[in-house]
Amino acid sequence: MKNLSRRKFLKFSGSTAILSPFVSQLFADKKEISIKTYTYKRVGDLEIKVDVHRFNDNVIRPVLVRIHGGALIMGIREMGMETYDRFLKAGYAIVNIDYRLAPETKLPDIIEDLEDVFVWIREYGEELLEVDTSKIAVIGDSAGGYLTLTSGFRVKPKPTVLVVLWGYGDLIGDWYSTPSKHHSSNISEQEAWQLVNGPPISNSAGKGDRPSFYRYCRKHGIWPKVVSGWDPNTEAEKFFPYMPVKNVTPDYPPTILIHGTNDTDVPYEQSVMMAKEFKEHNVKYELITVPGAEHCLRDGDPKTIDAAYNYALEFINHYMK
Repeated sequence: MKNLSRRKFLKFSGSTAILSPFVSQLFADKKEISIKTYTYKRVGDLEIKVDVHRFNDNVIRPVLVRIHGGALIMGIREMGMETYDRFLKAGYAIVNIDYRLAPETKLPDIIEDLEDVFVWIREYGEELLEVDTSKIAVIGDSAGGYLTLTSGFRVKPKPTVLVVLWGYGDLIGDWYSTPSKHHSSNISEQEAWQLVNGPPISNSAGKGDRPSFYRYCRKHGIWPKVVSGWDPNTEAEKFFPYMPVKNVTPDYPPTILIHGTNDTDVPYEQSVMMAKEFKEHNVKYELITVPGAEHCLRDGDPKTIDAAYNYALEFINHYMK
């Protein structure tokens, strides 16, 4: 566990990104970024898609799977991609995934999508996407951080290295299963469920006010049951196969966790909890703390945040060599 020391801050907070060993002339060549969309899975009439962001060339590139957040209830794969420019500049192809969303789809099927997208990447990666699938890095934020952690024990073969941004490994603790003082909602139960009363979706764009549904769930402490269909108080064991904190083993992938200490949506303690499990099982890990930062590192010092991302890039590079 660490705060960024002054030495590391000076090393990683410069304006130039740390380049991976896979590239040498990216800036000289001034290659453009291409974005191509593929369907990796169909469930009934629903197409579940990925976007592949990469330099517009024919070089076989290392692959970074990116998983968006949104409490498993909302979110789109296009959301927040500007954060990942440094990884593109370092030579990675980013496979940016959608997955089915709760409550229309329950937790086991969401995790099935996670598993299936890795099967698809490994089957089509080299020929279709022009990526090297012998090693796969994964990065995700918030619920995407949860799914990133989950890939470390559900995906076979395991990913090579994980980057978890303000994520969580526990699905049934008090932070999620009891009413939250940090989330307000004035809608009724009937109004809340009308917001998500439709067919399964894998992208929440144009799909109504799902953030209001999420706030309703958090205010009333019902998120675990809403996304799974199980009562966390009487059926806790049903959650265990989907909880990273319960499934760390010595062969778990090397992991870097980045989290703000003032996070009121996903408590900083969630990353501390995972770090404890990693230490007990001799898993290689780093916990990078951003003092005073809220969820998504809001209110954190920009230089410290930039240094944390650069450190994460170096961490990935080390294991993807």
